[in-house]
Amino acid sequence: MMDMVLRHSYLNEIERFLGKDTIIILTGQRRVGKSYILRSFRDKMSSQKGANVIFIDKEKHEYDNIKTYRDLNAYIDSRRNRKKVNYILIDEIQEIEEFEKSVRSYYEEPDVEIVVTGSNSKMLSSDLSTFIGGRYREIYVQALSYEEFRQFHTLPDDDATLANYIQFGGLPGLLKMGLDEQDAREYQTDVYNTVLLKDVVMRNQIRNVPFLENLVRFLADNTGKIISANNISKYMKSQGEGVTSTAIINYTKFLCDAYLIHKVNRYDIHGKRLFESNDKYYFEDHGIRNTLAGGSREGDIEKVIENIIYNHLRRQGYEVTVGQLQAGEVDFVCTKPEGQRIYVQASYIIADEATREREFGNLRAIKDNYPKYVVSMTPLVDRQDADGITHLHLRRFLTQAR
Repeated sequence: MMDMVLRHSYLNEIERFLGKDTIIILTGQRRVGKSYILRSFRDKMSSQKGANVIFIDKEKHEYDNIKTYRDLNAYIDSRRNRKKVNYILIDEIQEIEEFEKSVRSYYEEPDVEIVVTGSNSKMLSSDLSTFIGGRYREIYVQALSYEEFRQFHTLPDDDATLANYIQFGGLPGLLKMGLDEQDAREYQTDVYNTVLLKDVVMRNQIRNVPFLENLVRFLADNTGKIISANNISKYMKSQGEGVTSTAIINYTKFLCDAYLIHKVNRYDIHGKRLFESNDKYYFEDHGIRNTLAGGSREGDIEKVIENIIYNHLRRQGYEVTVGQLQAGEVDFVCTKPEGQRIYVQASYIIADEATREREFGNLRAIKDNYPKYVVSMTPLVDRQDADGITHLHLRRFLTQAR
């Protein structure tokens, strides 16, 4: 049963910032589990003495009458208990007009803790930060990791489970659908359409929706490839779509704001600087990516593996860029604020010397002492170390923190 599966890492993160005069915001793509985490937190707080929980879910019709910040204030005031700690929990807060005015107002109150969710990063960069500055803590909620996928579906850690994860992705709602190809694809399509309509089209008042849909499919087909706005513009023109590079840059930003995709910059490893164009794009949920791309995974398995590794690195707390060398590329340069760094190269099967030289050679060209990994699905490989480079099987990589 889904209600029995708790995502403790996110709940622990919420509790870590309670009582620190900060507004806690769960962000991420729709349907990755933010609402469930907020409800889990609600249930936990409701059982504690001295706590008064005020919960609002803007995706439920019973809260339709809360349309503006004035409606929100009236709802909270009618349920507030000044003798207790009031936990104001609001799901999909961006659906309330001028919500930031309410957040700022209640933030100043000594008996209030605020935890909200939102599905658009623009809510942070403009709507909220204008009013409350840096007085919030963002907790980025991702689709299920491989380990969470196993836990949700009660599956063993084996190649069959990994194959299911590669194919279906990590939307928590798949637990109700089951791992049936047709049911899963229909559900993923519904989620994709909801994200596109509510968090991209409506929020940004996009008129050329067919182009937007073609753009997302192009990014699905080219996941993990270095592309530029000019490349996309040329391709779209070849398909009869005359759209400027500026429009493409705007549209991709809107998709990133909705957490549907993530843009990854290139980093000059030797020159230690970021390039200003030619980026890679990965999907928040590779299951949605697979649905958009269609077909089986035999033809694009390396793209999916790369997408999975990227999201896992983000989950581990790394800032991720694409490494550029004079003679080649390293898939991921991963850094943490405290200075920790690793390099990761993604591959499917390393079956011959030419492939081995390509994947390992680029890492050997980096003359520093930071850990270097090649991650693949090469049979019989669990972990091998050679020349300062660790070769890990994908399952091993996804089940160990680093």
